[in-house]
Amino acid sequence: MLKLIVKRLINMIPTLLVVATIVFIITRLIPGDPAAVMLGPQASVEDIAKLRDKLGLNEPIIMQYLHYLGDLVRGDLGTSLSYNQPVLSIIMERFPNTLLLSVCALLIALVIGIPAGIVSATRQYSFLDYALMILALIGVSMPIFWLGVMLVLFFSVELGWFPATGMGSLADGFGTFLKHLVLPSFALSTVSMATFARITRSSMLEVIKQDYIKTARAKGLRESIVVWKHALKNALTPLLTVIGMQISMMLGGAVLTETIFSWPGMGRLVVDAIDKRDFVVVQGTVLFIAVIFVLVNLVVDILYQVVNPRVNMDKKGGE
Repeated sequence: MLKLIVKRLINMIPTLLVVATIVFIITRLIPGDPAAVMLGPQASVEDIAKLRDKLGLNEPIIMQYLHYLGDLVRGDLGTSLSYNQPVLSIIMERFPNTLLLSVCALLIALVIGIPAGIVSATRQYSFLDYALMILALIGVSMPIFWLGVMLVLFFSVELGWFPATGMGSLADGFGTFLKHLVLPSFALSTVSMATFARITRSSMLEVIKQDYIKTARAKGLRESIVVWKHALKNALTPLLTVIGMQISMMLGGAVLTETIFSWPGMGRLVVDAIDKRDFVVVQGTVLFIAVIFVLVNLVVDILYQVVNPRVNMDKKGGE
């Protein structure tokens, strides 16, 4: 287990280096001059040139890249051009909001998606099976930006049940805080919910055909015990990998959801940073999300081996 953890942590280095390099190049390709955006349309050419020199934007691109890597080695993500604060402190201020939204979306996806997959598998080829899988297909195919707008129009504008935007605060009461959380969480959970349902169904169908399941039924065990205790436990192994991927996608893919619902998370931070040409914030946020992605995959690999000790992760993939 320790060997696995050390190996994965070492493999993080080239992965993050590639991500950092790609992000650095892309942010330099964003149209617009950060100095001009910061000073506004009334700024003179001399003022813009001075600010560019102060920010190091007049240096050769290779020197900017080397300085960027040097700061990363020291754990410094830089200072925001628009907020004039350390990028890491800005990220840590927004990260809990994105984490809260992602965790709630994940819980919704698990609570609805896994039971739907189990019901669909145990009633294969029934009307309920077809209906659930059609809904899952719609959920996977439905664009989040369209769903978010529709949720706002129906539940906020027409019915007035939930707030359209904002995060809310516990100081205003838990009920108010929860109402702000419902629509963005559900919008973010739809793709994962549908994915969990389809993967659970596929995995359960494979497991319930095994001999030990037939033996359990032959012993006279209740169907609920056979399904939930014996079959589901062994069907969880491939689902763990998918859950890890969905967590990473939620953390990194909440940009549209947070933008639609004005949720003050990392996704909204990236959008605002791009609009302000604050490439330092964009670089730091994307790299932070990449670190989370790698760490989540590491945790999933460890859980994979705990759930199914027969799997040797060191030899996975022919290594």
